[in-house]
Amino acid sequence: MVNIKSFLESPDYKEIKSILKISGELGQIEGVDVFAVGGIVRDLIMGVKSNDIDIMVVGDGINFAKKIANKLKRKKVVEFSKFKTAIIPNGNIQVEVASARKEVYKNSSRKPTKVILSDLEGDLIRRDFTINAMAIKLHPDNFGELIDLFGGIRDIKSKKLKTPLDPDETFSEDPLRMIRAAYFISKLGFKIDNNCLISIKRQASRIDIVSWERIRDEFIKILKTEKPSIGLILLQKTGLMKIVFPEIDRMYGIEQTKEWHHKDIFAHTLQVVDNSAKLSNKMKIRFAALVHDIAKPNTRRIDKKKGYTFHGHDAIGERMLNKVSKRMKLSNNLTHYLKKLTRLHLRPIALVKDSVTDSAIRRLIVSSGDDLEDLMTLCRADITTKNPKKVNRYLKNFDLVEKRIKKVIEVDEQRLFQSPIKGNEIMKLCGLPEGRKVGKIKRAIEDAILDGKIENDYDSSLEYLNQIKKNYI
Repeated sequence: MVNIKSFLESPDYKEIKSILKISGELGQIEGVDVFAVGGIVRDLIMGVKSNDIDIMVVGDGINFAKKIANKLKRKKVVEFSKFKTAIIPNGNIQVEVASARKEVYKNSSRKPTKVILSDLEGDLIRRDFTINAMAIKLHPDNFGELIDLFGGIRDIKSKKLKTPLDPDETFSEDPLRMIRAAYFISKLGFKIDNNCLISIKRQASRIDIVSWERIRDEFIKILKTEKPSIGLILLQKTGLMKIVFPEIDRMYGIEQTKEWHHKDIFAHTLQVVDNSAKLSNKMKIRFAALVHDIAKPNTRRIDKKKGYTFHGHDAIGERMLNKVSKRMKLSNNLTHYLKKLTRLHLRPIALVKDSVTDSAIRRLIVSSGDDLEDLMTLCRADITTKNPKKVNRYLKNFDLVEKRIKKVIEVDEQRLFQSPIKGNEIMKLCGLPEGRKVGKIKRAIEDAILDGKIENDYDSSLEYLNQIKKNYI
């Protein structure tokens, strides 16, 4: 029997160990069996830092949670009485306490219709994967003893993702577990058990009963891993990608000119995602990497001289993201960001030429705003050629672009160009009501500043306004 006490001696687990000890001592006083279960056990064994504690009680979990909260001097306990679960917000470490339970599901829903109190084994066997179906005893007389009924230790050692039950039963009960499988193999670098792989392929369509909010959250978890392509490839191989992200699925097998990138758009895209993960921890850059070429399958044409072309895929991709955002319930901020980087991802490399004016540089600065640095990171991640000489050449080109951007910023002493004359004053000076004409005049002044026709000050802008207002009145 493995004893976890040595793992708990790590400084990273000092607070967690204290909470587990308090829970075990309380269980002894209350006369109930108490265990740490799930991810905290897996993380301890794998030597990974954890910020969540799942405590399982063979008895009334909600009542037990209130008593733990009192011991921890926490006033708030969030109860989910239907699921016999409670959450104790506890600073950086969240504590969830649940009754040992079994759940009954309808075939048409992943939400349990009935929750039945159970024993330890009944609770563990209903979990998603063997690596998450282990428990640690918390009572003071056997604190730290591991319970591994379904081979979790074995599967951690062999880096294999398996289900405690027949995978058809596990995935049918809660289809979201199929996407969680992609997340775990991506996060942990495991291989998925072949029976699980076959089962996911067979049941992929059942993901339809899961809410888009839950699908989105698990999908984003994949993007947050060190190498997201591992999980994304599993979604593609099993048919899940076709359902949850059909625009990405369409990239698979679509060829592009191999001189610049991978021959296959899907393979190129996944390489860009992995590259962005190496360059930045920001999930939204990785998401932008995933969708930056989203319109290539729609815009692919064959030119006799150039081969495959994808004219307009930046602008069309931006528009396509409206539909993606609506389906996946993305936030307005994330949607705006993804659309912006998709629209602009071809612009920086075009600024390498000597003939490019400072005004073109300014337009990129204004268009990208606070996301200029992220845009340049995406552009660097977009270099997927296997040719080292080309890689060096492209990187040097981006260095030149960044130097030009820096120079223009220094000269202009500001990154945003807005008309010094505001809308209300334009209305007054031109005798116009609020409307589109005012916006057009304001943009005309801003364009004149960007193009270097006038200085970015009030007097120059007013003089220019008096010159052009007759064209709009």
